[in-house]
Formats: sequence, C-alpha cells, structure tokens
Amino acid sequence: MLKLKIGLYGNNGHQVHGLLANHPLGELIAVAAFSSTALPPGLKPREYAGLDDLLRDKELQVISLCSPRRSDQARDAIRCMEAGKHVYAEKPSALSEADLDAIIASSQKTGMQYHEMAGTLVTQPYMEMRRVVQSGAIGTVVQVLSQKCYPWTSSRPSDESVDGGLSLQVGVYSTRFVEHIACVKIKALDIVETRLGNPVPDSRCRRAVSMIMQLENGGIASAVCNYLNPFPEPIWGYEFLRIFGTRGIIESNAGSHGARLWLTGQPPHELPVPESAHEYFSMYLQALRGGPGMPLSIQEELSPTRWVIRAKPLK
Repeated sequence: MLKLKIGLYGNNGHQVHGLLANHPLGELIAVAAFSSTALPPGLKPREYAGLDDLLRDKELQVISLCSPRRSDQARDAIRCMEAGKHVYAEKPSALSEADLDAIIASSQKTGMQYHEMAGTLVTQPYMEMRRVVQSGAIGTVVQVLSQKCYPWTSSRPSDESVDGGLSLQVGVYSTRFVEHIACVKIKALDIVETRLGNPVPDSRCRRAVSMIMQLENGGIASAVCNYLNPFPEPIWGYEFLRIFGTRGIIESNAGSHGARLWLTGQPPHELPVPESAHEYFSMYLQALRGGPGMPLSIQEELSPTRWVIRAKPLK
C-alpha cells in the first residue's frame, strides 16, 4: 500500500511530526515554517520557506496545519484545499464563524477532506465515557461539569490572534465534552473572561474563563478553564469531567485515565478503561484511503469551536 504524502506547515500548536516515524499510512516528505531539528530521528523531509512553496509541491497529498498565526489559519486551509491538498488542522480552526463557514464550503467545493484536531472522543477515558452515555446507562443527561487547568508560562501569547486565546485554545475542550462526550447539543452559551493575575503589563491573555450552557434537551452545563495550575507535574492539564444523568453519574479522575460510574441504588465503582485502539490522525488517514469514515462530520466536529466563537466576549 502506497503511503499518503504528508507536509507540515507551522509549529504553533500540536503538530503531528511525532506520529510520522514509520507510520503505516503516511510519509512525511516536506515541511515549511517548521524546524527540522524537532523531527524524530531518520525523518529528512524537503524544507520550504513558506506555505506558497509547500503548495507548489505536486507530490503532497495532505497538509497538517499549525499556522504561525491562528487568525490566518482559515485562509491557509482554504488555500491548501484549493491547491488539491487535504487538511488536518490545529484548534481553533478559525477565529470567526464566517471563516468556519468558508472552510466547510471550500471542503465541499474542492472535495478535499478537512478535519480539526478534535480527537478527544477517541482518547481515554473519554471514549469509554461516551460509550456509557450512548448506551443509556446513566439515563437522560441533565447536567455536565468540567474543568481544564493549565499552568501559566511566559510563552502565553499576549495577542489572542496568535493561538486563539484561552477560550478558543482551551475552552473548546469544554464544549467538546458536552457535544462529543455527553452527546448533547448546545443551545446557548455565555462566557465570562478575566485577565486578573496576568503579570505582563498590557497583555491581553486571559487567566481564567467561566462558561454556562443551555442544552437542546433542556439540560445545562458549566465549565471553568484557566492558566492557574500551580504544580504542573505530573498533571499538566489538570482536568475532570462529570456527566449527571437521571439514572446515575459518570466522571473522569483528574490526572489519570480512569473513570468512575455511579448508578442509582448501587455503590460507585471504577470502570475498566481499555487502552484506546484509535488515534484521530490515523483515523483521518484511513478515511482518506477509503477506509472507515470519521466518527464526526465536519459540521459536528466544528460545532464546539463555533459555539465558543459565538459566545466569546469582544474585548
């Protein structure tokens, strides 16, 4: 089987280079705006100065985007698809709804497959939690509560157009938890942000975000996200997720891959959580090769990002 020819553009985020050493489905052949010193040993792709040069490489079939400025990434994605390249992109895909719509329209027009790096639903323990919710074991989902807590570092961008800022870079996990793991659509979302505690004068980087959501089924959800983790070792992204249903509760354990299930009239018990047999990028490559389709449509995948964009305060 011939491997898909992959290029990387930018390193502003979670690039996929670490997955490409001897990958059974894809071969890294070119990079741009990316330091080759970060590559696993043995990978020696062609190096280009920028995206224009990368797109002229006729051998390339797939481009993984971590654009140097997230505000440019929608435009970059559309250029890639118009050049006949499939696109796998770091979150957030865009900083406006108009740009999200343009990405979807370009994918439909060109026939190129676009997907965001939205693999939360195939990582553990969330894959198992999603399975339990979909089984009906906890009944109707009434409330969802989540937390994402990262450490503050001096590298946090002052300008939110670089990475999307706290709400779009981190808060989107919370909306994914609701729609992709609790499997309930969001109906309305309100966001409150603060820069309190930011030690850098004139920096626009937020330190904390609170969210409250109304769900289409009549339920509610809330979330906190911040750069306030005081001790990042061993838990860099200190997080939990609790899903409350009419028949019970399922929750993740912060700092582990475990999950706990509480059912009405039964004592709580730890769920056996198998290692995930899936990796989102590999699933994407399989889909491009005509294998099983992706678990989410492009509209479902981008919906959590869309809701954060809609709700984000204009400050």
